[in-house]
Amino acid sequence: MALYFDHRIKTPDAAGSPSHISWHPVQPFLAVASTGTMLGGSVDIFLEQGEPVPDTHIERSFRVTSFCWHPTRLVLAIGWETGEVIVFNKQDKEQHTVPPTHTTDIAILSWSTSGSCLVSGDRLGVLLLWRLDQRGRVQGTPLLKHDYGKHLTHCIFRLPPPGEDLVQLAKAAVSGDEKALDMFNWRKSGFGSLLKMGSQDGLSFFVSLMDGTVHYVDEKGKTTQVASTDSAIQTLFYIEKREALVVVTEKLLLSLYVVTPEGEAEEVMKVKLSGKTGHRADMTLIEGSLLVTAIGESVLRFWDLERGENYILSPEEKFGFEKGENINCVCYCKAKGLLAAGTSKGRIAMWRKVLGPPNSCAAEGKDMWALRTPTELEGNITQIKWGSRKNLLAVSTSSSVSILSEQALSSHFNQLVAAVQVSPSLLNVSFLSTAGSYSLRTDMHISGVFTTKDAVAVWNGKQVAIFEPSGTTLRNAGSFLCESPVLAMYEESVYTVEPNRVQVRTWQGTVKQLLLFSETEGNPCILDICGTFLVVGTDLAHFKSFDLSRREAKVHCNCKNLAELVPGMGAISSLRCNASGSKISILLSKTDSSPDSKLCFYDVEMDTVTVFDFKTGQIDQRETLSFNGLETNKSRVFADESLTNYIPVSHFWDQSEPRLFVCAAVQESPGAPTAAAAERQPPPEDGTRHSESVLILSFFASEEHGFLLHDSFPLPPAYQTLLGMEVPHYYFTRKPGEADTENKVDADDHQIPQMVAKRPLRDFVGLEDCDKSTRDAMLNFSFFATIGDMDEAFKSIKLIKSEAVWENMARMCVKTQRLDVAKVCLGNMGHARGARALREAEREPEPEARVAMLAIQLGMLEDAEQLYKKCQRYDLLNKFYQASDQWPKAVEVAELHDRIHLRTTYYNYAKHLEASAHCGLALSYYEKSDTHRFEVPRMLGEDLQSLELYINKMKDKTLWRWWAQYLESQAEMSSALHYYELAQDYFSLVRIHCFQGNIQKAAEIANETGNWAASYHLARQYESQEEVRQAVYFYARAQAFNNAIRLCKENNLDDQLINLALLSSPEDMIEAARHYEEKGEQMDRAVMLYHKAGHFSKALELAFATQQFAALQLIAEDLDEKSDPALLARCSDFCIEHKQFEKAVELLLAAKKYREALQLCIDQNMTITEEMAEKMTVPKDSKELSEESRRELLEQIANCCMRQGHYHLATKKYTQAGNKLKAMRALLKSGDTEKIVFFAGVSRQKEVYIMAANYLQSLDWRKEPEIMKNIISFYTKGRALDLLAGFYDACAQVEIDEYQNYDKAHGALTEAYKCLSKAKAKNPLDQETKLAQLQGKMTLVKRFIQARRNYSEDPKDSVRQCELLLEEPDLDSTIRIGDVYGFLVEHHMHMEEHQMAYKYLEEMRKRLPSANMSYYVDQRTVDAVHLALGLPLSRVVPERIRHNSMEDHKDMDEEVVEEVENEP
Repeated sequence: MALYFDHRIKTPDAAGSPSHISWHPVQPFLAVASTGTMLGGSVDIFLEQGEPVPDTHIERSFRVTSFCWHPTRLVLAIGWETGEVIVFNKQDKEQHTVPPTHTTDIAILSWSTSGSCLVSGDRLGVLLLWRLDQRGRVQGTPLLKHDYGKHLTHCIFRLPPPGEDLVQLAKAAVSGDEKALDMFNWRKSGFGSLLKMGSQDGLSFFVSLMDGTVHYVDEKGKTTQVASTDSAIQTLFYIEKREALVVVTEKLLLSLYVVTPEGEAEEVMKVKLSGKTGHRADMTLIEGSLLVTAIGESVLRFWDLERGENYILSPEEKFGFEKGENINCVCYCKAKGLLAAGTSKGRIAMWRKVLGPPNSCAAEGKDMWALRTPTELEGNITQIKWGSRKNLLAVSTSSSVSILSEQALSSHFNQLVAAVQVSPSLLNVSFLSTAGSYSLRTDMHISGVFTTKDAVAVWNGKQVAIFEPSGTTLRNAGSFLCESPVLAMYEESVYTVEPNRVQVRTWQGTVKQLLLFSETEGNPCILDICGTFLVVGTDLAHFKSFDLSRREAKVHCNCKNLAELVPGMGAISSLRCNASGSKISILLSKTDSSPDSKLCFYDVEMDTVTVFDFKTGQIDQRETLSFNGLETNKSRVFADESLTNYIPVSHFWDQSEPRLFVCAAVQESPGAPTAAAAERQPPPEDGTRHSESVLILSFFASEEHGFLLHDSFPLPPAYQTLLGMEVPHYYFTRKPGEADTENKVDADDHQIPQMVAKRPLRDFVGLEDCDKSTRDAMLNFSFFATIGDMDEAFKSIKLIKSEAVWENMARMCVKTQRLDVAKVCLGNMGHARGARALREAEREPEPEARVAMLAIQLGMLEDAEQLYKKCQRYDLLNKFYQASDQWPKAVEVAELHDRIHLRTTYYNYAKHLEASAHCGLALSYYEKSDTHRFEVPRMLGEDLQSLELYINKMKDKTLWRWWAQYLESQAEMSSALHYYELAQDYFSLVRIHCFQGNIQKAAEIANETGNWAASYHLARQYESQEEVRQAVYFYARAQAFNNAIRLCKENNLDDQLINLALLSSPEDMIEAARHYEEKGEQMDRAVMLYHKAGHFSKALELAFATQQFAALQLIAEDLDEKSDPALLARCSDFCIEHKQFEKAVELLLAAKKYREALQLCIDQNMTITEEMAEKMTVPKDSKELSEESRRELLEQIANCCMRQGHYHLATKKYTQAGNKLKAMRALLKSGDTEKIVFFAGVSRQKEVYIMAANYLQSLDWRKEPEIMKNIISFYTKGRALDLLAGFYDACAQVEIDEYQNYDKAHGALTEAYKCLSKAKAKNPLDQETKLAQLQGKMTLVKRFIQARRNYSEDPKDSVRQCELLLEEPDLDSTIRIGDVYGFLVEHHMHMEEHQMAYKYLEEMRKRLPSANMSYYVDQRTVDAVHLALGLPLSRVVPERIRHNSMEDHKDMDEEVVEEVENEP
């Protein structure tokens, strides 16, 4: 906790009232300008506690009008009302006067951003720019001078762009240049050294005048007006990141200008701010976007420049503010996120900027500001300024100036002694072992406190005082002067620090030992003692530990460099060691002094470092290796993602248990203000921080298992900070005035002093006063439960007879999901109900659901909820919410995930609301559950008026009927009739009208509506009145035909009987038919009724008996295969007798008399259709016929189809009978070439292939190449090579006769010879003869082909060969003689031997007298011969038509022959 302590500045008596205050931008020095009683003025400089700096008092006989600190150096520029400007150098105590140029009040003084130049301006509008040296002396004449002629009001310098050298340096640093990085690191470049920015002085600025204009002065000194307003400018801001200028006038008119690099301004927004005018407004701009205004009202006004939104904040009376208290001034500290405002009643209101948790929506508007408890001063506050250090705030009233210093309240806990600072000089000391409490008031402002079991030490950085209890007070046991900033104490020794050493002193200050540190190790700045070990940290991030158990302190752990152990880490923020000295925990801070999310643990014995990152929940174990540097093993310690994104702020080891460690961590918020001492910044008192933004986490540390999370819980609202831990308790400081509302389990809680509170560890609840053996057993239990070894944990506590211990064990079983151990725990607890519930829950398939039931029995409702969600058992989650009275959540779960139980949930919620007397809401949920028709009348049964209103409002038929029934029970018949009519309950209407004797009205209703119940009731009434026909009519309307038939039979209404029977059920039809049959009249009606009722046998019997042939025909039409076979046979005989053969066949087939049906078709020469044939076909799996009989029947059907010419159907039946040859013969008769080819392909029988090929040869295969291809394929597949040879021979003859293609003919003859030679002939002699003939043909064809080919080379030989061919005896059977003669004629004609040509023409005519000459010799050749010999021309005959050649099938033929050769 931190409070603001005020220090009033010690001004000279004649200083007068303050007029101006200003903090130095870097150093903690406050400049105050005062106006004396004699209208003189003075300036003083003060330290942070209000002490004046010696030799800094500057006094004149005239007032100070403005002053301004140098940006970095301790140089103050002061302007007076006479126009004098002096520059005061605080370091040298020198005053340097600026050359006298101004003649009136200095209105503005402003340093350039680099501090090398100073702008001064007066009330007459004269503006000068001076260059000064480092000591504050003016260098030469003004750099520029402008006379605007109007009163100057504000001046703002514009930041220059970064210099080229800085840009290049930044780029080099990003690229990894070590030297560039060192220049940006102040630790390596030297404290306070500045980067050289080049010549970027930044001499461009804006100035505003009283007339409302704004001018821009650029680097060259040129001035330009950039903006103009309608009144004087009250405030001027420049937003660097947006390059924008904000102007606010005295009339509260806000203008926003965008500034170009050349200095031109373009107005982008103008808005009138709320608030009263005519009063000085104090304004501040937060983060360049939020303008805050204080105008002497009771509220602060905010305007968001980015969103264009506004809102107000006002101090609340519950925090101590008065009604009508006005706010005069406001100031914002960006580092702390604090907005401070001074009021007219002397109070300082502070609002902290609230930042939401990560990954959540940030707060907006007034919700982002949380009011804190105010600090009270005296007087009317007029000015307020935050200091250069974030814990300093200067406040000026009309008569005095005070410096508020934020100081963290010191506290310490050690050896069951706690000391908590209450005020600057007051401590509350609690000796918890003896329950003694003391208030210790000192004469110093306490800056630190340290306790031991029998003493308390306090110090303020200059003096140390030690106190020990003496009776009811604390007496001073020793004091001495010492400027040590930190201190520790062990028994009779006090440990203080000096540069490079730790002093071991007595209580009186005598130094008895020195613990030395080298310059490279740094100066000691952190001390901590735990048990008998002292750990020391230095400002250079080194640490060392000492053993204090002997007479002198001895080194326990040599000095370690944190930078070597954990590279990249910043400084040490705090240091702790455990009770055995084996582990040291180190809280880190980043290089910018902001808190780090990492916590380091150094193992002294193993020389290893474990880095625990609270942001990610991961542990990195680093082991120092001699050659390989650092080895890192990552593991995750947080299983719950909600425990990440935290920053540790304090940490402690248990005073006696070396394994137990505890720390406090705050939730990390993006953009949260960095704090150098985050440990001292607990959540604010107003509770605005989220309840889990501060977590207390405890860990177990062991060599084998590392660091394991033991417990975590949010800091209770009544507690302020964590003090420490000593088993079995955590210790906290309380918030002032708060009562401990959570820690009621401790019976001795009333004995704990007000400022200290304790809370038992989770596993020690109920065992706070246990002995040491029990405490050790419980510690072992906690340790083993944390590491997950439930068996060892069970062994640790099995002898402890405490229900609380077993309950803790059972709670751990929820975390570890060990239900077997949980059963033992419940048994030891005597928790019979829980044991039964757990046994019943074992039926659930999901282990999480079973564990959730255990959690419910132990009261761990949040865990049970999460477990049900994890296993997605939303039905059980719904029941859980209902049982725990969380009805909104139950309804939500049912609506989103458990819709199968949605109506049940609505109903149960309605019952709950009804029991809670929320009838209105219960009505809506009864309606949602669709049970309102019954439940609402029951619920409102005692409030009939409300019930009637509800029923009329709902307009529901069921409710109207219920209300009508209620009215009828109350004998209110007219009202009941009205509601029955609304409900359209016609039966009840007819019932009441009949009851009232209005049977005519009842009949009208029944006729109009056709309601069966109404008609039936009315029919009963008519029957009772013996009006039979009306009764029959309404029975028929009610579909109660049996009653109508009964009345017709009783009253001989035969005409109506037949119609009613036909409309009724088969049973009623049969009854009516019997009635007609018994009477012996109208037998046709009896037959028809038997027929309609499905009683065919009776109908046929009666029809045969009465010779009703028309009825028999109708009955026969309705018979099918499901009918009785005997009945079918009888009907078929009837149909045959009456020449209805088709119907007879159908009936025979339905009776499965296939042969009789087929024989009837044959006898009567009936055409067998495909449908009839299918009905005659018996399925293969039929048990009625054997397979042989079935095939015989199919062949008979096929034979019949063949006779009738249905070849396709015959083919199908032959195929089904398995006789493919007959099927093929039938198909051949059909002449369907396509189906023949297909059937041959699928039959795959030799005979079928041959039959198909023979058939295809009968077609014109010469014109159809596909047919020729199929012939060759089928002969090949049928192994009929002799037939294939004959086909090839025929093909060769076709090639010669049709195409004169002797080459192809020779090829075909060759194929024929091959096939015939491979064929297995029955008569070898005959085969030899055929082969010889083929060989002869091939020889002749070969000779003729050779003669034609050699003609071009040796014509005479070719002619001689042809002449020899003509002499062959059987030439004409192979080669056309005309082709040979034609060849000779062409030769002689070519040789112009016309006589020889004519000779051969004549010989051809003699040997081929009937042939057409033009087939062999071109007509033009013949004509040329005749003309050459002078003979008359012969008659021209048209050329013959050519046919297709078999050329296209040569390849296919070769393939087929090859296939035959390859077959076995």
